[in-house]
Amino acid sequence: MKKISNNIFLIMLIFGSLITISANSWLGAWMGLEINLLSFIPLMNEGKKNLMTSESSLKYFLTQAFASSILLFAIILMMMSFNLNWMNNNFYELLILSTLLLKNGAAPFHFWFPGVMEGLSWINGLILMTWQKIAPLMLISYNINYNFFFIAIILSMIIGALGGLNQTSLRKLMAFSSINHLGWMLMAMMNNELLWLIYFVFYFFLSMSIVLLFNNLKLFHFNQIFNFSMMNPVIKFFLFLNLLSLGGLPPFLGFLPKWLVIQNLVETNQLFLLFISVCLTLITLYYYLRMSYSIYMLNFNKNSWMLMNNFSNKNMTFILTMNFFSIMGLMIISLIYLIL
Repeated sequence: MKKISNNIFLIMLIFGSLITISANSWLGAWMGLEINLLSFIPLMNEGKKNLMTSESSLKYFLTQAFASSILLFAIILMMMSFNLNWMNNNFYELLILSTLLLKNGAAPFHFWFPGVMEGLSWINGLILMTWQKIAPLMLISYNINYNFFFIAIILSMIIGALGGLNQTSLRKLMAFSSINHLGWMLMAMMNNELLWLIYFVFYFFLSMSIVLLFNNLKLFHFNQIFNFSMMNPVIKFFLFLNLLSLGGLPPFLGFLPKWLVIQNLVETNQLFLLFISVCLTLITLYYYLRMSYSIYMLNFNKNSWMLMNNFSNKNMTFILTMNFFSIMGLMIISLIYLIL
């Protein structure tokens, strides 16, 4: 019975986002966001009941409800200004943009995001990092203010890079990584309508491959990685390379969307933004490398009698196939391009 209700809520969650994307009025978009929010709360509380999950769902509900109420207020003000010929339209635009950035968890409105991520299961965390961003990002793309965007991008990059440096929790680390990637998506959105969607699809795939691996191995904290000496070397290697791919290191698939954004920034002569974003992404790459180093390079006593075969279940085969494409994707795309 519980599984049926979870499936219903998941379908409602998807429908809420689709209503927002396809809405032709701000009120319709707001309604879709609310349906999406109210169907995600029960999903957050599924499975093992603990204080962290309840706290996360409450934090999420309060911030999202706060953002929704201000968004509705801004929409009503904007409608009134159009009807009564009030002049200052820029204020409503900024108000709507800031509420949508709060819904997304982009800096400087990121304060709730790592805390909520910490209390969720990996699958719910994946939904929060990927699917829950689609609807607000679509609405942001209708409403671009370059000066405000510039501040949000630089702050997202800085907080995403520096926030993950002292983290021991893998979920918080992925949350700060998500904030950094959000900065790249907003940067792609500034110049090209299609580019941010391409970036998002790649980010979705990379996050999914690494989160499913973490979920399957039941990894939540940094010190759990130190027990990886017992782990199958192939899985260790996949995880190691996958983290580098998410960080955007060439020649992995994660570099491709960043490459496209960098090329776009060079063409539009936004070299200052390009310099800052590349420098701060190097810091995110550092904390991925630190994690990879602890997985693979450090020496441990290995028990020869403890045999663990992680290839037995079908899930692992699917996850490792995704990981393979995450690592080799750029080379495969290059080969297809050369052949065609």
